[in-house]
Amino acid sequence: MADSDGEYIDEALSDDDTTAQQGTRGGDYGTRSASNRAIKRRRTDGRGGGTQTQPKARWEDIHRSWEHVVEGADGSISSTVEGLLEAGKRKRLLRDTTPLQRGIIRHMILVLDLSESMAEKDLRPTRYLLTLRYAHEFVTEFFEQNPISQLGVIGMKDGLAVRISDMSGNPSDHISAIEGLRPQDPKGDPSLQNALDMARAALFHAPSHGTREVLIIFGALYSSDPGDIRDTIKSIIADKIRVSIVGLAAQVAICQEICSKTNGGDDTVYGVALNEQHFRELFFESTTPPVTRSAKQAASSLLQMGFPSRIVEQSPSLCACHSQLTRGGYLCSRCQSKVCSLPTECPACGLTLILSTHLARSYHHLFPLRNWHDVSWEDARKSKSTHCFACQVPFPPIPDGGGGGKGVDGVSSGEGVSSNIKSKPGAGSGSAPPISLAAPATGGATAGLTSRYECEVCKHHFCIECDLFAHEVVHNCPGCQSGAPIDDGGGAVNGQVGQHATDGNGSGNGNGNSNGNDMDLS
Repeated sequence: MADSDGEYIDEALSDDDTTAQQGTRGGDYGTRSASNRAIKRRRTDGRGGGTQTQPKARWEDIHRSWEHVVEGADGSISSTVEGLLEAGKRKRLLRDTTPLQRGIIRHMILVLDLSESMAEKDLRPTRYLLTLRYAHEFVTEFFEQNPISQLGVIGMKDGLAVRISDMSGNPSDHISAIEGLRPQDPKGDPSLQNALDMARAALFHAPSHGTREVLIIFGALYSSDPGDIRDTIKSIIADKIRVSIVGLAAQVAICQEICSKTNGGDDTVYGVALNEQHFRELFFESTTPPVTRSAKQAASSLLQMGFPSRIVEQSPSLCACHSQLTRGGYLCSRCQSKVCSLPTECPACGLTLILSTHLARSYHHLFPLRNWHDVSWEDARKSKSTHCFACQVPFPPIPDGGGGGKGVDGVSSGEGVSSNIKSKPGAGSGSAPPISLAAPATGGATAGLTSRYECEVCKHHFCIECDLFAHEVVHNCPGCQSGAPIDDGGGAVNGQVGQHATDGNGSGNGNGNSNGNDMDLS
């Protein structure tokens, strides 16, 4: 403490007191600003033996990206801007594609902060309106990626938790409830404890074969709780509920504790948004099902599901879900009760009713499409391809001779894309961009900004837009699904491409094979 008392006193004093203190202490301490710059983050190791320097927080690091921007051959930086945009897309796209056991039948509660802290305008137009807009998009994307899952929405305001929409598999119910919040103003204080208690009650009857998750959008730096929130955390852990939090202000200790304890020590599910785009990325990370963690391999279990077909009746009849007169609907495969939309649970017999396409869309989480790696200029010359295989958009012209640039040092194709921009030595004409943002391709080849991305299985080249579309929307490789062979440039056609594409990248994404079979929920 003796080492830190002087620093603490000096930091708390005013400018006048600092001048007086310098005279009494013989000038051991500088001015207030100088002493603040001299303060180091230190921590005693508990054994009385010195100090350890803690690593810097992410917000303390400064990346001077503007120092690496270079002009193109035409004197403009348009190619630099295009490279930054493409690098940002690739950085968001690259993810771990290891096939893991995931719970594709999910039960999630979305908790929205409706307190007065959401009226801040650091996120445009306000935190409140931006959260409602992203929540609308999240509900649509959630059911697009997880069509056989259930979702509910809860709000926090005035120190209470309010129910916005009940647990349901119909996205229109949640969207209409969220849009109904727009005329209201955020007010009061949030309460994490009340929100977790209400979410726990809503997930109490969730079946054991599905996951139980809570996603909290938290914009405040405090929580107005009626009791000890750690008792609620123990109950959440006992019920095997996973909690993820997206902060909008700053990191809060209790939020990190909640996420860490409810996710087996993994605190990566807690993030603080830096800007609007980062907020959306953190928000939409929850559309991917969580990895199943189990100390012991659970025995496989089968779940009964019904696959009804849509009918159109001559005269309207009451549906079992809303008790409204409708002409069309779906008849339960077991009890013949009529429901309006799918997926849902039969109100009469409790059978899960879905379409085969719903099960197929959930299947890609178990066998994700592999990441495509960047193509170097050398490989681009060998391929002889000039257009994207999917959309037929022409690629940038290939520079002559040794115009190929080097990629970013120390970054592999599976680790992401660095935002550092380096000049390309030997860049030829103005047709070749003067920067390099892509990671090195596999096999030791260097990669430049070729705007080409190659599937490891079918070896076809695609543009960045098709890369995003294949990995985020269709979750299938067009080259693998078509089975079209490629010309290696010498006239020899790789006849093995079609077979290997189906085995390596088609079976995991060719979802139609599993639609009529029983579902393994091990």
